[in-house]
Amino acid sequence: MSTRFDTSDETDREGGLAAAALAIRRGDLVVVPTDTVYGVGCDAFDADAVTRLLEAKGRGRDMPPPVLVSAVTTLDAITTGVPEWTRVLIDVFWPGPLTVVCTHQRSLQWDLGDTRGTVAVRMPLHDITLELIQRTGPLAVSSANTTGMPAATNAEEAIEMLGDLVAVVLDAGETTGEQPSTIVDCTGDRPRILREGALSAREIHRVLEDTGHVFDHGEDVDAVAEGVGDPADAAPADAAPADAAPADADPADADNADAGADEDDKPLA
Repeated sequence: MSTRFDTSDETDREGGLAAAALAIRRGDLVVVPTDTVYGVGCDAFDADAVTRLLEAKGRGRDMPPPVLVSAVTTLDAITTGVPEWTRVLIDVFWPGPLTVVCTHQRSLQWDLGDTRGTVAVRMPLHDITLELIQRTGPLAVSSANTTGMPAATNAEEAIEMLGDLVAVVLDAGETTGEQPSTIVDCTGDRPRILREGALSAREIHRVLEDTGHVFDHGEDVDAVAEGVGDPADAAPADAAPADAAPADADPADADNADAGADEDDKPLA
């Protein structure tokens, strides 16, 4: 049975963070709030826990979850070959609803699923989840819902769908985010939007243009109109390059429905 903590209460908040950190170290799943929707997460380096996360969601290895981090420096610890224009976007939009898909460090001992050599990374704008990640390290997080159902925007909805499959629920009230994070493929020589969410292609284009990052063929951003696949955080496989990992719906880091995607196609991270 899951234990729920009201993070608006100072004592409950500390107790909840401690319990959630311990649960993650034990390989259990926890429900966390983000700036988009609620997410269900686990230790990104615990392959068995990641498998349980995917099973709880009702999805397979073809929809690996994104990874949430609490510091920009962690990006270089888990990815490689990050383009300069990606760092420009991160400087402007992190923490916040931007998920970047990068090539992962091959030396890492983890198994997020069939990632095709990439990992989707986000730093959420939520103090509870950021503090938890500071205690645990990177978390694999997907939207707190079962596949095909709307992502949870409060703790009650998360518990109703996931129930005893999670050990700890950090209740921070209703989420304020209405859209999922925007997912940008950063594995090529120019940005490619895999899912347009809280950040518009126009906003990304403007930031890159203002900082002098211009790409071939006069296009700074290649925006993909198709929606995300069935997973809450998954980036559309047909829109991504062959080696790009599907992002799990970016609320926590499954974020809310992206343009053209259904409710379960929201990323968290």
